[in-house]
Amino acid sequence: MNPLLMADIPDADMEDGYSSSSSHSQSWISWFCSLPGHEFYCRVPESFIEDSFNLVGLSEHVMYYREAYEMILDVEREDDEMSSKIPDVSLLVPSAEMLYGLIHQRYIITTMGLRQMLEKYKSGVFGYCPRFYCDRFGLLPCGQYDLPRRDNNLRLYCPNCNDIYVSSAKYSNVDGSHFGTSFPHLFVQAFQEVVAPRPQNIYVARIFGFRVNERSPTGPQMQWLRMTKP
Repeated sequence: MNPLLMADIPDADMEDGYSSSSSHSQSWISWFCSLPGHEFYCRVPESFIEDSFNLVGLSEHVMYYREAYEMILDVEREDDEMSSKIPDVSLLVPSAEMLYGLIHQRYIITTMGLRQMLEKYKSGVFGYCPRFYCDRFGLLPCGQYDLPRRDNNLRLYCPNCNDIYVSSAKYSNVDGSHFGTSFPHLFVQAFQEVVAPRPQNIYVARIFGFRVNERSPTGPQMQWLRMTKP
């Protein structure tokens, strides 16, 4: 596997918890997307969330699924009804965030979702490839798995060098499943004129002008490994 490098995106602190005061002034979705470190997320339309077809299978991966669903859509319930099932409403926030993230993964591969992500890509929201020869080629968010996992942190994919990079600490709490494994590749297929790879330039290691053999322990091994059939 290729080494994961650090992507060129600034750090910032993540705001934790769901403020009850903010819930009265804005929707839950707006609150979630406005948190520091959540700049990559799109605002999924409520109509998409309300369509049960788009949620098939998600209840298996989210605790308090029904309550989390209602929190996302700002459905108000009687306090007694809520407390009878859940001792602490704050327990719902992680479930609501996970459910929204999995819905988000499905939304961003729709026509409307891809267009929203295109605007973010054009604005440089996702950052740029740290590889010198990619010359600040735009990155795309992705996950290494489609389902929540402890080790499924957000990664950033470069369509130019076809490598993935570790996101900065600002996005350390973002689960890669919220973007999934398919999104960046569908994005490239949908917007080939925008994400057209540039001519490949590869650094050549030399000692006193002589090229270092690719099979040398100090040579460009990753290039050799990429050319080797698995």
